[in-house]
Amino acid sequence: MRFGVISTAKIAREDVIPGIQKSDHTVTAISSRSRDRASEVADALDIDSAFGDYETMFAEADIDAVYNPLPNALHAEWSQRAADHDLDVLCEKPLAVDAAEAADLYDYCADQGVALMEAFMYQFHPRTRRAREIVENELGEIHTVQASFKFPLADPDDIRLDPELAGGSLMDVGCYAVSAARGFLGEPDRAFAHIRDSRDSGVDTNLSGVLSYDDGRVASVSCGFDGPDRDYYRVETDDGWLEAPNCFGPEHDQSVSLTYSVDGREVTETFDPVDHYQLQIEAFADAVESGKTPPIDRTETLGNMRAMDALARSADTGEPVGIASRE
Repeated sequence: MRFGVISTAKIAREDVIPGIQKSDHTVTAISSRSRDRASEVADALDIDSAFGDYETMFAEADIDAVYNPLPNALHAEWSQRAADHDLDVLCEKPLAVDAAEAADLYDYCADQGVALMEAFMYQFHPRTRRAREIVENELGEIHTVQASFKFPLADPDDIRLDPELAGGSLMDVGCYAVSAARGFLGEPDRAFAHIRDSRDSGVDTNLSGVLSYDDGRVASVSCGFDGPDRDYYRVETDDGWLEAPNCFGPEHDQSVSLTYSVDGREVTETFDPVDHYQLQIEAFADAVESGKTPPIDRTETLGNMRAMDALARSADTGEPVGIASRE
């Protein structure tokens, strides 16, 4: 599969493009609002062609699919424009500004006959799959999940602090915590959250929330741009627990581990370094080329967005919010 990349964003330059290039697929074009910037990145990363605007790349480049790492508020618009050119789309998380926009984008791409997948790379790491397997098959009934992703955001002009671009910690890193909780517990029934805007930016720079279930299970999720790097999830069950540190963004050359305990017996499993961006690309391309639904599908993406929407509404109102009904 031949990819075109819209934007020279850091995640594209340092993670996704190298991941594509490690696979059997290629990046043949890159575009930016600045032709000079696109050419600079193309030269540095050995990409054949560079364009000074996205639409021209869609129309003229020799590509089959687009990777879209634009700011959150632009995800839906430019994914639709790629679909207009019969290009499959891998779009960074969160796929859209809310669940309604995400649903519309899925409908649009289906009407155009192109594939669409939200880029949640951590779900393709072998540790993620193993953790879910252990919890499902080796531990007892879950009663609580804790998931958190925080890091220090120093740049006061960072786009993640811009409300016009759908910034905020929930959209940027909280989506991982919500995804992890749902991966173990399924779809929640209610949400309750508090936020803090430590920069007076108009977006949440910290969020703490609860996702609750009618059967009494509960997940606590947190995210933020203040304080040291910290990402983990922990699952508590009737007979033990499982915990994974550095669970969302390990480096490509970094081994990782998880630890779990069942009836007092503690086990640590270690995983060799792997590029989960490469695995994500391969899973997306394999699905498209075989005519299958991409592994992160409409149901998964809309479930995550509905939970995020409810957390955001709860933070605004100060009241618990029911999760919107499933499709």
